[in-house]
Amino acid sequence: MSGVIVVMRQTLLSCTSLARKGLMGLAATALAPATPGLAGDGVPADTISTLFELSRQDVAEVTAMLALLGFSVVAAIALVRTRLAAARKEARLRADVAELQLQADRYRALLFAEPQILIAWPAGGHRPQISGDTSMLVPSDQPQRILAFGTWLPPEPALQLDRAVEALREAGEGFMLNLTTSHGHAIEVMGRAIGGQAIVRMRELSGLRRELAETQIRLKALGDETESLRALASALPWPIWARQPNGALSYVNAAYARAADARDIPDAISRNLELLDSADRTDLQRALGVGGHFEGRLPIVMGGERRIHDVRAFTLGGGSAGVAIDASEVAALTDALVRMHEAHRRTLDQLSSGVAVFDGQRRLAFYNDSYRRLWDLDPTFLDGQPDDSSVLDRLRASRKLPEQADFRAWKAKLHEAYRAVEAAKDTWFLPDGRALSVVTTPNPEGGVTYLFDDVTESFALARRYDGLIRVQRETLDSLAEGVAVFGSNGRVELFNPAFAKMWRLSPDSLREHPHIDTVESWCRPLYDDSVAWRTIREAITSIENRLDVALKLERKDGSVLDCMSRPLPDGATMLTFQDITDTENVERALRESNEALEAAGQMKIDFVHHVSYELRAPLTTIIGFAHFLSDPSTGPLTPKQAEYLDYVTKSTNALLALTNNILDLATIDAGAMKLELGPVDAAKAIEAAAEGVQDRLATDRIRLKVEVAADVGSFVGDERRVVQVLYNLLANAVGFSPQDSTVIVSARRTDHSVAFAVTDSGPGIPADIKDQMFDWFVSRSQGSRHRGAGLGLSLVRSFVELHGGKVRMDSVVGKGTTVTCDFPTDHIAQRNAAE
Repeated sequence: MSGVIVVMRQTLLSCTSLARKGLMGLAATALAPATPGLAGDGVPADTISTLFELSRQDVAEVTAMLALLGFSVVAAIALVRTRLAAARKEARLRADVAELQLQADRYRALLFAEPQILIAWPAGGHRPQISGDTSMLVPSDQPQRILAFGTWLPPEPALQLDRAVEALREAGEGFMLNLTTSHGHAIEVMGRAIGGQAIVRMRELSGLRRELAETQIRLKALGDETESLRALASALPWPIWARQPNGALSYVNAAYARAADARDIPDAISRNLELLDSADRTDLQRALGVGGHFEGRLPIVMGGERRIHDVRAFTLGGGSAGVAIDASEVAALTDALVRMHEAHRRTLDQLSSGVAVFDGQRRLAFYNDSYRRLWDLDPTFLDGQPDDSSVLDRLRASRKLPEQADFRAWKAKLHEAYRAVEAAKDTWFLPDGRALSVVTTPNPEGGVTYLFDDVTESFALARRYDGLIRVQRETLDSLAEGVAVFGSNGRVELFNPAFAKMWRLSPDSLREHPHIDTVESWCRPLYDDSVAWRTIREAITSIENRLDVALKLERKDGSVLDCMSRPLPDGATMLTFQDITDTENVERALRESNEALEAAGQMKIDFVHHVSYELRAPLTTIIGFAHFLSDPSTGPLTPKQAEYLDYVTKSTNALLALTNNILDLATIDAGAMKLELGPVDAAKAIEAAAEGVQDRLATDRIRLKVEVAADVGSFVGDERRVVQVLYNLLANAVGFSPQDSTVIVSARRTDHSVAFAVTDSGPGIPADIKDQMFDWFVSRSQGSRHRGAGLGLSLVRSFVELHGGKVRMDSVVGKGTTVTCDFPTDHIAQRNAAE
């Protein structure tokens, strides 16, 4: 309105200005004739013309302005009237607004007479308007947090309210909720769509309304719980029932109806069908009347099959309720578990390990006989189920546990097994010298199982094994022979310094476990024999036919090695290399010497053989002529001739005996001697041999003592050779015995032989030459009168060994010598020896 008035005022001012200009123009025109020098009456024509033109233009403008002025006046009048009408209408509107504001204040005062919160979402808007006292739920300085329902409601109610608000804003669905905040306050939340807005009202419930809301909540929860329980009871496979105070059925589930062979649940209730027999029902009712509950394992016939059920019943209000759980499988499993437990108990009793099981209360639940014997505990004490600490205290009192500086801490650490999840192993060293391996295993159902094993012997064996390994290692390292052990994979597992030195190898390279092919390539510069190396490789890497292989390696440097491969039990192979260069050289020298000695010995035997045969013929002739000359028929001899002839006869007889002995030994060495076996009377053989030395016994004043056991009897042998053996022994004993001494010859029978023994009291034989007395041409007088070629004892041993017997000599220097000859009575042994 004020704008219009301003426009009108400006228009009037313009019109006034134009009118003023026109009038001034007209005045100037009127005054123009009085001015000198003008056209006509002194005014120029063009000036007059111009003035008229200006006058007409100004008149037009004035006319237009006057018309506009008239319109503006009319418009202003109309506008003034309109403004007056608008002012009157605005006054009426202000009165209406004031009235509405007053009513709004009255409604707001009425609305917020009690604590509540209003949240309004305009249509199409996302910024809500929040009114009321928000401090009842969130801090007063943060009212917007009221929209974060999870900050003041538990998760499930918050989710429920969030979904209800979303449905209200999107579809206009109203709701009414009674919720409990996280701080325990009960509130009522109502949502409505009003005037195109979504409005949510929250108010705290108090007094009767709160109790009513809580009751409704409880009733709803109780109804939900009842429905859940009914659904659960209907779904359970176990018969469930409820009875009225008079005993009639008031509820059964489907399992009860099936077990009672009813058509359906109403049929079972209407007919009051029973599962238990009368005696069991009587016991059940009696138990309910006395204690209010009943538990028992009873048989129930279901579907024509008798099964065991665990029946539990209890009083409920004026009636009762019960359930029957099928325990047939449980009973069978329990029986099987009992049998298994007994079997395990019997098995554990047979174990050498001590076993003790403590339950969750740390009391002894089981022990085997090995456990009792290990700790030497009283069975009465163990059968009383003592706790773990009592057992440990008793063992400690009898000094059967390891000595501990802090026994309490040690026991507490041991008892940590009751809270552990894995088994633990330890070793106890007892004061009596025993070592026990202790394994503590936590049981799944609680408690601990102790396993005790006496490992004293194992520890001792381990110590001895370790010591043996160290000794073997030191021994192996100190050996002069090179030793290398190759595993089943053909790689070096063990070697000693001698092996590396012998083949000029690096110990560091050998410690990297090279393969036999690599070791062969390293050793080929010293020994390049492909066949020998292939044999060694096969001995190491072969799986079957693993045998010892012996090789002699003559290397390029002139050394000779004796190689031996030995398969080991674990699949490995041991190679040993021994430097036998010196031995080989000595062996060659000895072989050459032996060949020379054998040739010399053969020459000696041949010489003796030929000489003996060459001597025998003239000796026989000389002996024959000596006997002929001693015969009285040939004529008398002078005493001197007879003496010389006697010397000749004795000498030739001695020479003939020596020749015969040499021939016998040569025959035995040639393997051509054969025995003429037959029965030999031991007593007669001694008598025949004694006759041959009678003259020498008489000459040297030596007594001969013969001791022949009565059970000697006879044996199988060559009688002539046996007599020859005894004669040589007696002649040897007489030769070594001093005058006026005694020579003892004895014969006795043993289990497997007949033993002849000849004992003299001569000077004896030193121990260092005792073994030489049986060699050829070995004769030692030892200061005695004995003289001879040294063939007697050689013949004795040869003849006895031909019989399969043995000769032994026992001699003490200064006290005499005893030679014993054992002739076997086993005919088979004699025959084999003779052959």
